Amino acid sequence: MASSNQFTQHGACLAKLPDFGSLAMSKAVLAALETYHCGRDLICLSSILSVLNTTNVLKGLPQSMKNPDGDFMSLLNIMNDVLLVKQSVQADQFDPDHFFKAKGLSCIGHIIKQALDRYTGLQAQFNQLNDYRQKAQTRSGKWEPVAKSLLAGYSDNIFVSMKELQEKTHQYGRYKNTTDLALLDLQSTLVRPISEAPVCVVLARDVRYSTAVRSTAILSFVGEIKPSWIECPITRNIEISEGEVAHLRSNNLLERFKSKFSKLIHIILGSRKISLDGKSGGNVFNVELAIRKQIVTSMTFELKNECEPGTSNHMNLSRNLDSITKMPYIFNPMKWRWEARKQVKITINANSTKKTCEITLEGRDSENRNCHDEFQSFMSWLKHTAVIRLPHSGVLPRLLHPKMRKAYPDIEKNVARITDSKRTMVDLYNSVKGRDAKRETRMEAVAWIAVCKFNCKLEGGFVRDWVIGNNEEPQQRTNNPTSWIKYQTNSKGQLIPYMDKDIVPSDLDCHLPLDRYFDIDKFRDELYKVGITCEIIREDWRYVLLIDKDEPTGPFTMDLIEPHVTLAHDRIDLDVSNLSLEKDYPREIGMRIDITQSPYSIELETIIENIKSKNFQVLRPLDALVNSRVKKMEQRKWTQLGEPSNFIPRPYDKYNFVLVPLPRLSTLYQALSKTMNTIGPSVKIVSMDEIKNPFLEDTYEGMKKIIARQCKGNPNEQKRYHGTKGDAINGILENGFDDRFFSSAGAWGKRHGAYFADDPRKSHNYTAVDPINKTRVIFYNKVILGKESIMNQADRTLTAAPQDFHSVRGTQFQYPEYIVYRFAQALPYIKITYTK
Repeated sequence: MASSNQFTQHGACLAKLPDFGSLAMSKAVLAALETYHCGRDLICLSSILSVLNTTNVLKGLPQSMKNPDGDFMSLLNIMNDVLLVKQSVQADQFDPDHFFKAKGLSCIGHIIKQALDRYTGLQAQFNQLNDYRQKAQTRSGKWEPVAKSLLAGYSDNIFVSMKELQEKTHQYGRYKNTTDLALLDLQSTLVRPISEAPVCVVLARDVRYSTAVRSTAILSFVGEIKPSWIECPITRNIEISEGEVAHLRSNNLLERFKSKFSKLIHIILGSRKISLDGKSGGNVFNVELAIRKQIVTSMTFELKNECEPGTSNHMNLSRNLDSITKMPYIFNPMKWRWEARKQVKITINANSTKKTCEITLEGRDSENRNCHDEFQSFMSWLKHTAVIRLPHSGVLPRLLHPKMRKAYPDIEKNVARITDSKRTMVDLYNSVKGRDAKRETRMEAVAWIAVCKFNCKLEGGFVRDWVIGNNEEPQQRTNNPTSWIKYQTNSKGQLIPYMDKDIVPSDLDCHLPLDRYFDIDKFRDELYKVGITCEIIREDWRYVLLIDKDEPTGPFTMDLIEPHVTLAHDRIDLDVSNLSLEKDYPREIGMRIDITQSPYSIELETIIENIKSKNFQVLRPLDALVNSRVKKMEQRKWTQLGEPSNFIPRPYDKYNFVLVPLPRLSTLYQALSKTMNTIGPSVKIVSMDEIKNPFLEDTYEGMKKIIARQCKGNPNEQKRYHGTKGDAINGILENGFDDRFFSSAGAWGKRHGAYFADDPRKSHNYTAVDPINKTRVIFYNKVILGKESIMNQADRTLTAAPQDFHSVRGTQFQYPEYIVYRFAQALPYIKITYTK
């Protein structure tokens, strides 16, 4: 309408046309009649589109009738084929059902009949219009004029692949406002497999919202278009980082674009934004892609060992990097995610000789930096990892022993509700919204989706507290479930949700799969299908989900941990937190870390019995973190069994030992530090490292059993100090107290016996300053003394402990000395590095 409330010339032309059901289609038909000479094509297309409410018709099309240009041309071809046959015979001789059967269109024949009726009616109306009678019969049969006609009416429905805009692959954004995101209808002929690049630019007739997919916009009836066909004016803003601004300015790139395209579009560079304004959307799009291509840069860096040489962290990181160079595929899910979501290409060149990985990133500067930060986050995990786990390590799921299965039949039922992929959607719905649905059954449903649909592995507290223990704490729950949610701020200022410590079970812990790309949006869609909503926070090493925030049953959180990061989780704090569940093991239970081997020998049945009895064993030194977890368990009425032990993973086969730093706040570290200070006020502890040497442990444990039998069950195991220097330090780590290298200066045996003290001041006298790092070393050891022979006078003629004794305690000098004569009677336990 003009300002005088009169039709404009264009409006007057539209008013002459028959009713096409929408202004957009009327504009498209008018453009086809007046400008693009394809009036009949648009009338045919509008006829069939007018009787279609869903895209199910596309599913029934034979492959031969699907057009590579998209859904519009596929539908137009159907109409053209039908009309060609119908108009080539007498009206009473046309048998539509016979035609549909011959073409494989019987399943949609009723729809085509309605479209034919609609077309016949429209043509009758056009025959009454002198201005358009002839134009309504003009047929092009080509997609370009048809597309341009549709653009005249549906220009707001131009969607561009976000891959082209360096965002998520297979997601589309409305070009006039790319915050309006959508997906292609799965029935569309333009849908591509995830492994293929999506169609660049599409035009959609409908933008629908599916309640089954998290209210995501779905593009229905689409066709691929070329940017040069877009003639409507468009303004675009490109957000850029400071680094990208500097890159454009330093290379004078933006000025070149301005000079080259000044007659086509207007380009303005702001502080963090580039504005593009042009009368032709196609020109704007092409310039935007050209600019985006220029801000794609390359970043190269190395994953290398930067720990202080000579430390256990340096040794362990060197070994772990060596392992990573042999299995760079552990980063594949990370590579797939960055390329799919941010179009950052990651190339990894492993150098096993240098024990480094060279990483090359190709993407926008801002995203390259974020990706670099994620690699550095992984390195921070790896630096504190004793032995990086191999993929698929741990204990595979297995059945419990028959006696325990009979005693606890509920366990297998609980496991199946999470791991049985044959579970039906009806069953799943009942867990979420059924009469007996509650917070725990909704957690089971989320776990089932993660495990059975996305191949995750479920571990941790939910397996312990609910699957095995059936524990919940309703007395702790208030009428305001949102009060259970607490937040902590991470190093990047993100608020990370977690559950109040009194809520049991509190969360779900899942490890993402190593062999496939995990799409967090698809996971959220699967939750939405069963009526579960969530908020997602992305950290460098995991997704954190806050689920059911506003549900009356109560919220819970979920951790989805990246697979390469899980391999760096080589320790376990409590035995009862070590269980895992996997897809299609509906009755079996596994372990994340293998603690079945000596000297721990903790079997699956032991853990199950501990959970049922609410007992637990501590498998790490008691530092602040472990103490808080122990306290949390005790507040829940669990009981700690025995003294804490320290699980350390076995070193790789090519190494004899591994060193693990003892936490400074642990009870043992504090006690040893206090004792070491008796050497003198200038003593400074550099590090304390626990030693894991499986071969020495096995022989030591065997010797302990032998001596225990000879001592009525008590082997008299004690902790004693041993000072040494030079090559002997590494020799003890590698081979223990080897009787081939016993000292020739011993007072109770010349070249016989390993000497220990209960006072580090004695051991200090046998150390020497390392010429490079100025440190000294004392070993804190486990020693099997058995029955001691106490001697007040030195006797260098001894070659072994006296008959019926297992060791000698020499008391002639200021400090008592403890001597053992057999190879396996002592085990190096803690390496204490210090200065004085």
